Amino acid sequence: MKVAIAGAGAVGRSIARELLRSGHSVMLLERQLDHIDRDSVPNAIWVHADACELQLLEDAGLQDYEVVIAATGDDKANLVHSLLAKTEFGVRRVVARVNDPRNEWLFDEAWGVDVAVSTPRLLASLVEEAVSVGDLVRLMTLRQGQANLVELTLPPDTTLAGKPVRSLRLPRDSALVTILRGGRVIVPQPDDPFEGDDELLFVASAEAEEELRSVLAPIGAATEPAAPETGLTPSQDAEY
Repeated sequence: MKVAIAGAGAVGRSIARELLRSGHSVMLLERQLDHIDRDSVPNAIWVHADACELQLLEDAGLQDYEVVIAATGDDKANLVHSLLAKTEFGVRRVVARVNDPRNEWLFDEAWGVDVAVSTPRLLASLVEEAVSVGDLVRLMTLRQGQANLVELTLPPDTTLAGKPVRSLRLPRDSALVTILRGGRVIVPQPDDPFEGDDELLFVASAEAEEELRSVLAPIGAATEPAAPETGLTPSQDAEY
């Protein structure tokens, strides 16, 4: 793909390197001349331009790019660049960085954003995912909030252990897409059995997520330990 990245700071350069390693063509747009360091990403096309200036974007040929990433450290600039990319240049896919989580509600289709990436929210989700067992954790929002990628880690003593994937009755508009087991990524088949400590990744519509949470709650709950033997009859227990 041809990918244009607005903002050649540490974030923009890191994204550019990853995309170049994957064989994509990358253009970096940077407003501040002293931030342009062609040697840091030598295979990228470097353009000294304000990402919010329509004429400069035309001169850079933004209309020829399939994906635009607004990765500056300024949320206002990212919103304006996203809107211009979508409305003026017809870019198919626009990804925008959210620096301040309080601004996240603005990064939607109305501003031309297809995917908003909030680093604080993503880090918080990853922390939750790392420490939460038996709870449904939202990892990422997809398609302007129309669907979410959510995760549940089964406890070691889950009641689902040994049961096939087909036994899991999911609500409409939700799907189990991957099972992570140890170092393996398993594309679930109907007869595949679940195991304790499996990480289950689901895609669910925003409306189905709460229903999915309810369905998975008893599955994710760890089995309560049995009461210790006292050697007493029920009536004696009560009396004691």
